[in-house]
Amino acid sequence: QVQLQESGGGLVQPGGSVRLSCAVSGGTFRNYAMGWFRQVPGKEREFVAGISRSGNTPVYADSVKGRFTISRDNAKNTVYLQMISLKPEDTAVYTCSADVALLSSKVATQYHYWGQGTQVTVSS
Repeated sequence: QVQLQESGGGLVQPGGSVRLSCAVSGGTFRNYAMGWFRQVPGKEREFVAGISRSGNTPVYADSVKGRFTISRDNAKNTVYLQMISLKPEDTAVYTCSADVALLSSKVATQYHYWGQGTQVTVSS
């Protein structure tokens, strides 16, 4: 059974930074394209960033380009989301996902596996 476990969320001040981690177990991590999504109450889940199996093809939502960086360590079965210059509108539950595919997708329904999510709150 494939399991995804996020960590690293919390309260951060505007302009601050945080790194999220997502550890994958129970499957072959290198076979998965990975994604990060976020959601706030009352709104649909939003694509944030995705990365291919090899890690060579990251993609980002326009709202986070230049501020967020997705990366992966296939030796550690972990995907990361480095977030800088955080804004209050980045406040959300961030969830990682895995897709049995070569390239990541911006479409949530393409992903096979999901973590439970971690809360990131940007506030002074």
